[in-house]
Amino acid sequence: MELLQALSDWPVAAALRRSGIAYPLVNAAHILSIGLLVGAIATLDLRILGMFRASALAELAMPLRRVAACGVASAAVTGFLLFSTRPLTYIENPAFLIKLGLVGLGVLNAILLGCNRHWPPARAGAPIHWSLRLSAAVSLLVWVGAVIAGRWIGFLQ
Repeated sequence: MELLQALSDWPVAAALRRSGIAYPLVNAAHILSIGLLVGAIATLDLRILGMFRASALAELAMPLRRVAACGVASAAVTGFLLFSTRPLTYIENPAFLIKLGLVGLGVLNAILLGCNRHWPPARAGAPIHWSLRLSAAVSLLVWVGAVIAGRWIGFLQ
């Protein structure tokens, strides 16, 4: 708890709490980051699941993964800044803890997809293996769950 209190006392966290503009801007950046992440991931997942067949997976996969990675990185930074304003409150919020768990699962799922031996052939145009489709379905569920949990945070405070 001392570490969380120190984070709350961090000058950046204090400035965010005091500012009528900084906190809303960081919050908006967090939402935009989530939009980048989920928009890119959902598009890729839906393509893996068989939608958008007119667009080759080879053309979509890497740009969408890069956009999603930028979204994750930006959401992590802005999320940390938002967390720093009230860490002792957030750490006790079940929706926040569920969101963190789901984000972790989503990132792990993306890493496992990239390590799946069927991923490079699918990106090159081979038929999409069932394990990739399973990963895409899990991804959609996990990221939608993370968004729902994130929205729920404010209702449990």
